[in-house]
Amino acid sequence: MPHGLYIHIPFCRQKCLYCDFYSASYTEDLANSYISVILKQIGELNQNFSSIYIGGGTPSILSLDLLDKLLSGLERFRGADTEFTIEVNPESAEEEKLRLFIERGVNRISIGVQSFDDKKLKALGRIHNVKQAAKAIELSKKSGFKNVSIDMIFGVGGENLKTWQPELEKAIGCGCQHISCYSLSYEKDTLLFRMREKKAIVPLDDEIAADMYAYTISCLPKMGFEHYEVSNFARPGFECRHNLNYWDNNPYVGLGPSAVSYVDGSRSENVRDAEEYVNKYEKGVSLVVYSEKLSGIRMAKEIAGVKIRVKQGVDYDWFKNKTGFDFEDIIEKGSIDELFKDNLLEYRIDKATRERTGIMLTEKGFLFSDTVSSAFL
Repeated sequence: MPHGLYIHIPFCRQKCLYCDFYSASYTEDLANSYISVILKQIGELNQNFSSIYIGGGTPSILSLDLLDKLLSGLERFRGADTEFTIEVNPESAEEEKLRLFIERGVNRISIGVQSFDDKKLKALGRIHNVKQAAKAIELSKKSGFKNVSIDMIFGVGGENLKTWQPELEKAIGCGCQHISCYSLSYEKDTLLFRMREKKAIVPLDDEIAADMYAYTISCLPKMGFEHYEVSNFARPGFECRHNLNYWDNNPYVGLGPSAVSYVDGSRSENVRDAEEYVNKYEKGVSLVVYSEKLSGIRMAKEIAGVKIRVKQGVDYDWFKNKTGFDFEDIIEKGSIDELFKDNLLEYRIDKATRERTGIMLTEKGFLFSDTVSSAFL
């Protein structure tokens, strides 16, 4: 049975320069039609979920009425232990909406802060400012949220370790329970990528970005935030269970344009257009534009490539139970040897028996996690 339910709200006021997620300009008519379809799809679901995640786009851009309808439609899936997350952007984090979230059972809020520097926010194409970000965090806590997560970005052109340190201090001091710190990437088909290609901006030197990340993974654990995944840090007990489901390769359902589902070893992706999504659903046409059934060995390699990103790495017994394969039988020995030689991997050692029980990233390995994941795949 699927563990997670993801609902994509694709609407935004303005596309951020770095964003490669599917989004569409907000119009009330389209939003009404879209939420109507999503509610019908929710009505067709007949399973329980350990986590529900409403992401975007900008879910908080929806009107109070539409948010109420959407959250009310999800009430039957809400168990006492369900993690229920909604993403919010600071400029639309209105107090009335935050109170509605609490009333409708949302127990985790993820705020797209991205930076505590107004100049940097402008460079990223964000439409909020630092004052609005701080207000959104405070209003969330005041409304009753005990589990507040914020997103941060580092590695913007012109930045350095000296400018990043006070931002991280503000993130630590804002009273949140979870911090995601992402290194800025230049994804194809984004405005930022095209600006770099035209030399309209100068990317940050990789070594400076690496120093900023190294400082982050050193600083946050000292301040009580466990580094539990490459880009994610949480106070004990506040790890994002929805994302842990992904990293454990558990099944999930995705609703909305571009959303992905993974059920019974099959992965599928929905059409990437909100209007087309609505029209196809109303006509009874399949919303899936891509699907594949993963072979046992392919699935095992993908599990290894994703699971290595978490702090604990890959436990050999867990992997065998999960996939039916011995870890060392599916990964090319030459690839593993090179990763050890480059000090990107280390063994998990049982303290009592001193036996090797698994494999995990070194501190240097976290800097090159994509390289390690690719080698496993």
